[in-house]
Amino acid sequence: MYRLLIINPGSTSTKIGVYDDEKEVFEKTLRHSAEEIGKYKTIFDQFEFRKDVILDALKEANIDIKTLNGIVGRGGMLKPLVSGTYEVNDAMINDLKIGVQGQHAANLAGIIAKEIGKSLDIPAYIVDPIVVDELSDVARVSGMPDIPRKSIFHALNQKAVARRYAKENGKKYEDLNLIVAHMGGGTTVGTHQKGVVVDVNNGLDGEGPFSPERSGGVPIGDLVKMCFSGKYTYEEVMKKINGKGGVVGYLNTLDFKAVVDKALEGDKDCKLIYEAFTYQVAKEIGKCAAVLSGQVDAILLTGGIAYNEHVCKAITDRVKFIAPVVQYGGEDELLALAEGGLRVLRGEEKAKQY
Repeated sequence: MYRLLIINPGSTSTKIGVYDDEKEVFEKTLRHSAEEIGKYKTIFDQFEFRKDVILDALKEANIDIKTLNGIVGRGGMLKPLVSGTYEVNDAMINDLKIGVQGQHAANLAGIIAKEIGKSLDIPAYIVDPIVVDELSDVARVSGMPDIPRKSIFHALNQKAVARRYAKENGKKYEDLNLIVAHMGGGTTVGTHQKGVVVDVNNGLDGEGPFSPERSGGVPIGDLVKMCFSGKYTYEEVMKKINGKGGVVGYLNTLDFKAVVDKALEGDKDCKLIYEAFTYQVAKEIGKCAAVLSGQVDAILLTGGIAYNEHVCKAITDRVKFIAPVVQYGGEDELLALAEGGLRVLRGEEKAKQY
């Protein structure tokens, strides 16, 4: 048996878990007030504070850290890399500290994991960060040489759900062609060809379907005109793309379940946005099917919104002609991180080096 500590920092919280193999024995979300976080100028400045909060929570739960065999953290905004479990090394720590592709609370996970692991002489890993990049060469071509397409998506959950589907069906992930649609605060739809995500929309920066708080793809010419209109700052335009776009931009709410409920009760505004969302996700799935020349083994719907039966049915009705559709509501990130660490500790795969 292997005991793992899992660390998943968010902007105002840190979710931790302890797993004995795949069994969760402890889980807690540590909330951080705006006042606590506001004391620190940079993400990295929060390092000692967050580490101490984690260690205090484990002590309070009577979990002896000396019983741990490894620590797994959520991957941060690193340089693009292929999917897998990575040993936290000095090069990674440096890039996490400086935020080589941006500042994000997830950058702290690998740093904290390494620091605790070093004190216990046990390994520290990260698994499938959002910068996993396995795009095919043709998928990188955007139409504008200055701006190649980038791979930023829900890699951890998409890969975990794809592996889960394969295991449940007695097959190998690497032998299947799958389309995975993650629907949460952001929406990303990935084309998984024999274990490689050869194409996926960048749900962070304005590609693909809109979501509760992100715009998805918008008319480019009109966006350029908006940028040069003098009415908005750079920060305000970026907020329209990520933060105040999508559902919240139209209906002033992030509660997509409430939107669906109102739509089903006859609210015309909610009905339009609900139908537009399922329409756009289905259309993105169709694009992925074209990438695979129609050779699709299954379509997987996941993320928080995939708990909603009405949403999944609306999407399924449009795409079931392509392949069977399977629903996996939610995103069990702690378990997905634990599974990545276990694959290395059990010798099923070798830890990659950053």
